[in-house]
Amino acid sequence: MKRFFLFDLDGTVADNGEGILKSAQYALDSFGIFQEPEEKLRRFVGPPLHESFMEFYGFSQEQAFAAVEKYRERYRVKGVLENHLYPGMGGLLEELSQKAAVCLATSKPQVFAEKILEMQGVLSCFQVIVGAELDGSRTDKAEVIAAVLEKLGGPSVDEAVMIGDRKHDILGAKAVGMETIGVRYGFAPAGELEDAGADWIVSTVAELGKLCGSLCE
Repeated sequence: MKRFFLFDLDGTVADNGEGILKSAQYALDSFGIFQEPEEKLRRFVGPPLHESFMEFYGFSQEQAFAAVEKYRERYRVKGVLENHLYPGMGGLLEELSQKAAVCLATSKPQVFAEKILEMQGVLSCFQVIVGAELDGSRTDKAEVIAAVLEKLGGPSVDEAVMIGDRKHDILGAKAVGMETIGVRYGFAPAGELEDAGADWIVSTVAELGKLCGSLCE
């Protein structure tokens, strides 16, 4: 039986694609990289930002962190507002929070994550919220998940499950020995969740709700 449900934010709880993609392009513009196709910009949803700039565009670490600052220049004003909960997610979180501890484990800066949850009216559903720091620390998903467990008082990982839409969520949870649920409605390319070894995979929010309910019993 699971007592602790750790949710990723982007692509799992909320569709933040518009704000992330537009802010990523804003940052790339400052480096002379214009009008990137959407399929390339979608890669920014999920992983730590500086890693994405380095992996996908060959930026040095210094350039990557400069790009993150440009990204946040737009995101903190406009991008953080360009999001919405996936249909049915609000009800799922409210119902699940009556049965178990609902937590947030995100690589997004915690200050932005809390603002989004508050704007969407679901902040009170979360018992523990852990995100990255603005200085770029604690972006690794395994570190984020470990910090959630620490705030919960160190429960057995057998009692917890990580829910996310990208391989980083799955691999981060596996690093601490936690089972995982992959959601296909997010931003993962086809086959990514399977290749990462997700224990369960669902295609819709409704399927996720049913699975979470069964894992509580």
